[in-house]
Amino acid sequence: MDRQKLKELILKVSYREGDFTLASGLKSDFYIDLKPTTLHPDGAYALGKLAVECVEKSGLKVDAVGGMTLGADPIATSVSLAAREKGYSWPAFIVRKEPKSHGTSRFIEGTENLKPGARVLVVEDVVTTGGSSLKAIQHLRDAGYEPVAVFTLVDREQGGRETFENAGLKLLPLFTIREIRQK
Repeated sequence: MDRQKLKELILKVSYREGDFTLASGLKSDFYIDLKPTTLHPDGAYALGKLAVECVEKSGLKVDAVGGMTLGADPIATSVSLAAREKGYSWPAFIVRKEPKSHGTSRFIEGTENLKPGARVLVVEDVVTTGGSSLKAIQHLRDAGYEPVAVFTLVDREQGGRETFENAGLKLLPLFTIREIRQK
């Protein structure tokens, strides 16, 4: 599946028009729920391959991939598997919204597979203002990891890029909302 077919899948199963309130609190006349795309075998396969290509083109060095649960979970796994296919070892990890209430009581799952100071690619399904990824980035920094960039399937172009640049990170979007809405 190429980039155009992935866009078509997003439009078919993940894009809706109407009256919506976003997680950021902003109002919108459209909504993108990318879980149907990232959980679809064709969508997961394509986004993993395209994400690895995007990272390669950026020239960034990455040791692991993950982000804030739940939107990042299938993306992190897809990217990790696609990276392995190209000879990279990028273990996936998950950042919890709240620390685990039992057992290890930690925010980040999968740390057993990460080396200290690992350069991590933070992934997100949709970036609006960047707030949820910024929380994940802070937890990762607090744990001693080095976030190097944020990859997103769709950038809504509502301030996320600036948020990440202010945090010293690049935003690597696969699509912008303008591209998605150009049906």
